[in-house]
Amino acid sequence: MELAERIAQFENMAQADPDNEMAHFSLGGAYAQAERHAEAASSYEKCTRANPDMSKAYQLAAEQYLKAKDPDRALSMLDRGYPIAARLGDLMPKNAMAKLYERLDRKPPVVKDAAPEPVHAAGTFVCTKTGRAGTKLPRAPFKGAIGNWIHENISQQTWNDWIAQGTKVINELRLDLSRDEDAQTYDRYMHEYLGLDEQAMADLVEGDDDDR
Repeated sequence: MELAERIAQFENMAQADPDNEMAHFSLGGAYAQAERHAEAASSYEKCTRANPDMSKAYQLAAEQYLKAKDPDRALSMLDRGYPIAARLGDLMPKNAMAKLYERLDRKPPVVKDAAPEPVHAAGTFVCTKTGRAGTKLPRAPFKGAIGNWIHENISQQTWNDWIAQGTKVINELRLDLSRDEDAQTYDRYMHEYLGLDEQAMADLVEGDDDDR
């Protein structure tokens, strides 16, 4: 599907159901890809209204407002989203927002984290996404470099959280995973949720190719 078609699809979904957080989030991503930064930021902000606990949407809204040269709105999103990420233990969005504060020559607010960071005993499995001790997955959830990365970095608890979130993605975006484009949409959400950015995925895929 062409980018313009994806934008039109998500625009229709967001207009038809203003409370559909996934439609706003997807529309924000499509606008960002088209370098329509102000519209992307607005869509991500609408996502936070539909789901005030979606800390990643605050981070992405702030990033897009900065690209749209609107630092005041970027700071507003950070001030709202940073405490939420801390409260929920969303380590990656929290760290990303801390870096955005630095770009604005501001310090992040002093907030209370979800729980004090424990001292991890030797041999304890620590989830990359949350920074917390957890149970290692018994096996990779699927074949390939990304499946292996998940096995090595993501705890069983975080993976279970993604399965619940992934079900919501399928339902709210009305995805049919037998269609390649819908499966790709699902994968984009999974990678975003687990903290795999485009560069990290490219490195994994390149490494997978080198091993063949």
